[in-house]
Amino acid sequence: MKKIFIIGCGLLGSSLVRRIAKKKLAKKISIYEKSKSNIIKIKKLKLPVKFAKTLKDGVSNSDLIIFCTPMSEYKKLILKINNFISPNTIITDIGSAKMNSSKIIKKFLKNGINWIQSHPIAGSEVSGPEHGKENMFVDKWCVLIKDKKTNPKHLRFLNSFWRKVGSKTVLMSSEKHDQIFSITSHLPHLIAYNLVKSAKDYEKKIKLDLIKYSAGGLRDFSRIAASNEIMWRDIFFDNSYNISKTIDIFVKNLKDFKKDIQLKKNKSIINKLIKAKKVRSQIIKLKQDINKPDFGRSN
Repeated sequence: MKKIFIIGCGLLGSSLVRRIAKKKLAKKISIYEKSKSNIIKIKKLKLPVKFAKTLKDGVSNSDLIIFCTPMSEYKKLILKINNFISPNTIITDIGSAKMNSSKIIKKFLKNGINWIQSHPIAGSEVSGPEHGKENMFVDKWCVLIKDKKTNPKHLRFLNSFWRKVGSKTVLMSSEKHDQIFSITSHLPHLIAYNLVKSAKDYEKKIKLDLIKYSAGGLRDFSRIAASNEIMWRDIFFDNSYNISKTIDIFVKNLKDFKKDIQLKKNKSIINKLIKAKKVRSQIIKLKQDINKPDFGRSN
């Protein structure tokens, strides 16, 4: 490729820059970044990019455009770049929810422009270009969204791009994507935020300093709850239907656990714990995590 244009250069955007440069996937990497703080950091990091002064400059002559912004920014950005996009340009994004953003893209993107949605399953609780990693996407899944109107040639192009980045790719519909990740990603994050809030509420209620005694459970949940609040607000809103359904399942199971505990139903609770424990073994077997105690921490 001659030119890749990345809109938003935070954690994932800067990680893409590093990987694209490392693998020499484009002759030119151009970025558009609004945050003055991020611009200063990118310059200090000496990332191999050209800063686009305007969206028009960045979009012009780009082979691939990658949206690495919060999903709530999509509509505004689409309306700004519509007049400058070439039909030869392919657009993708890295958003974590797809059905709502798909509707926005179909409604506001100019006809004849090709946007195939992507979701690399990678990231961290920290944000900002200084935390980007060249190997962020290596051996991670990247979901490509395919529908009836998806151009097969462009899909092959994007599939090849993510594989060159180092990802394993899989195709699915936006509906299937949002169903899967509502339970594997979105609900766990929501639970983490709620658990930390519950700890603070309980601390206030019993008037004791609890947080400094955080055991491994609260500590690990607090790491997840440190994730970017704008990004997760957008995910919760965009996938609200599926997340609401998973919340209902979670609440039902939580009530069942509460009942087992109150009635001291030994066989029932032991059975639940054993079944849950088996999921960890399955995750290890599928190489979704390492088989080391305490997630491989040294301390």
